[in-house]
Amino acid sequence: MVTRVRGAFNDVSCSVFFDAEDPESSRAELTIQMASIDTRTADRDKHLRSADFFDVENHPTMTFTSTRIEEVDDNGFVVMGDLTIKDVTKSLSVPISLLGVDTDPFGNVRAGFEGSRRLDRREFGITWNTPLGSGGLLVSDRVQLEFELSFVKDA
Repeated sequence: MVTRVRGAFNDVSCSVFFDAEDPESSRAELTIQMASIDTRTADRDKHLRSADFFDVENHPTMTFTSTRIEEVDDNGFVVMGDLTIKDVTKSLSVPISLLGVDTDPFGNVRAGFEGSRRLDRREFGITWNTPLGSGGLLVSDRVQLEFELSFVKDA
């Protein structure tokens, strides 16, 4: 591995019930359309969609369903839940920070959150790799997920 590849999923749906008075009663559900992967390189994106990686033909979505949300400090939360990729479900926790809540120019109340979590892709059955001439491997087993979320309050 000689460089970091960044990408995004462009088709994401999420519903969140956030209770500022009682954050632990909050919950979230996230669904990502795996075919929406975008690393800005068409050949790489096609390979990521293939059976070598995400196998989007047989596993079109990745889901995360919270099981508990815990407030750990001012504007800091840990979201615990189940992440499912390629029919493999693992429990994990994700630290999330509330960036702020405000009314946008259109009168919508918005809340912004961000967070990140590293995971091992092999735990989800994503094992493809190829050796490099130096003796290393092309693809790291560690994947850093980064979240930048903006939610609009439902009336």
